[in-house]
Amino acid sequence: MCESMDDVTQAVLAKNDGLAAGLREELARRGIAVVNLLSSPGSGKTELLGRVLALAVERHIPVAALTADLATENDAHRLARSGAPVKQLLTDGLCHLEARQLSGHVQSWLPEDTAVLFVENVGNLVCPAAYDLGESLRIVLMAVTEGEDKPLKYPTAFGSAHLVVLTKTDLAEPAGFDEAAFVAHVQRVNPGVEVVRTCARDGAGVATVLERVLAARDGAPVHRPPLAPHPHGHQHAHQAPGLAAGRVS
Repeated sequence: MCESMDDVTQAVLAKNDGLAAGLREELARRGIAVVNLLSSPGSGKTELLGRVLALAVERHIPVAALTADLATENDAHRLARSGAPVKQLLTDGLCHLEARQLSGHVQSWLPEDTAVLFVENVGNLVCPAAYDLGESLRIVLMAVTEGEDKPLKYPTAFGSAHLVVLTKTDLAEPAGFDEAAFVAHVQRVNPGVEVVRTCARDGAGVATVLERVLAARDGAPVHRPPLAPHPHGHQHAHQAPGLAAGRVS
């Protein structure tokens, strides 16, 4: 009997989840937190990540970054300006990262003293949302220029986020962005998740993002999303004080 496409997809995801669980255990033993950054293309994810990395380097926090794209190493060059170790991961046309790809780079490249590994996933809010990378924290980013109804259009991505980051807030007024509606839509698909407002141009919110990441790395429990990608991870405890329900920073 031929397998249905749904059966094949479930088998692929099950294999990925098994690899992710093993990777999570290994990284926990090494004291490394992994942050999976998801967004659409053009969200300003790379620019914001560069700012976060630079602040971590300034504070002498050992961080590293893997950035994934279908082609070119442009984002790796941009992120390397922060002074943090950075590596480009080319997916050869694949629209998302999988645990097996991350595992190979962790084994062969990641510096031993790393405290936090930031993974800039492929710009896509569909496929990457289904794949657990063994992350400690999943952050979904959205620019004000993308429209306040985006969380309703991509409920899997926003519903699996431990933290939501709003970018390019300096453009909110000219873009006619309705922030209250956006927050309401986020809460509809992921009740209680914190929304952090950021602007890479002037650095607003950058320190907050880094603080949330470091708190998770140090063992503080984080928000439990309704569509958690890995139900047995330590991060699925009750909310930490810094991630109060429905908080907007």
